[in-house]
Amino acid sequence: MKFFIDTANLSQIKEAEDLGVLDGVTTNPSLMAKEGITGQDNILKHYVDICNIVSGDVSAEVISTDFHGIVAEGEMLASLHKQIVVKVPMIKDGVKALKYFSSKGIRTNCTLVFSAGQSILAAKAGATYVSPFLGRLDDINQDGVELIHQIVHIYRTYGYTTQVLAASIRSPLHIVKCAEAGADVATCPLSAILDLLKHPLTDIGLAKFLADAKKFSESPVR
Repeated sequence: MKFFIDTANLSQIKEAEDLGVLDGVTTNPSLMAKEGITGQDNILKHYVDICNIVSGDVSAEVISTDFHGIVAEGEMLASLHKQIVVKVPMIKDGVKALKYFSSKGIRTNCTLVFSAGQSILAAKAGATYVSPFLGRLDDINQDGVELIHQIVHIYRTYGYTTQVLAASIRSPLHIVKCAEAGADVATCPLSAILDLLKHPLTDIGLAKFLADAKKFSESPVR
C-alpha cells in the first residue's frame, strides 16, 4: 500500500520524504488556505514546489463545478508538472470531466466519494484514483473501512484499474484497517504515519537494551 501525505505544509512533506516511506501528496484549497497560500499564482507555484520535493503523484484540486470549467482548470493544472493528478469532485459534470481527461491521457483523482455506487461511476469514467472519505463516514456513524472493502471487492471482480485511495484517515488504526481491506493508497496527516512507529513494548525493550549496554560499557576491564 502506498502512503500519501494529506497536507500543503512543505516542512511536513519533507519530513515524510526523509522518512523514506512517502509515495505522493494530496492537497486541496482548504489545506492551502491553512498554510496561508492564497491567490492563484501562489497556489500554482506551491503545487510545483511540492512536486519538486517528492517523486510520486501530487493531487491538485479543481474548484470549478461545471464541465467546461473543470476541464479548463484541470488542463491548466496538469500542464504544471508531470506528477500532477487532477482532483475532480464526484458530481455529474465531474464524471463527464473524468471521461474527458481519461481520453486525453490526463490522470485524475475522483474525490468526495462516499458510496460504492459513486466509486463505480468513477471507475467507469476512467479515474486514475478514487478517494472514499472513510473518516467522514465514521463521523456520521457509518463504517468507512467497510466501504473500502466494498470498493476493492467490486474493482477486483470487474478488473477496474482505478486505484482505491483511502482518504479522510484519522489514525494509525485507520491505516492498518485500510491495508487489510486492500486499499492501494492511504492518504493521511503526517501524525498518523508517525504514530505507526509507536508501541509501548518497543519503548520498554529499547530502554532495557540501552540500560544493559550502559552497564556493559561501565564494567571494569579485568
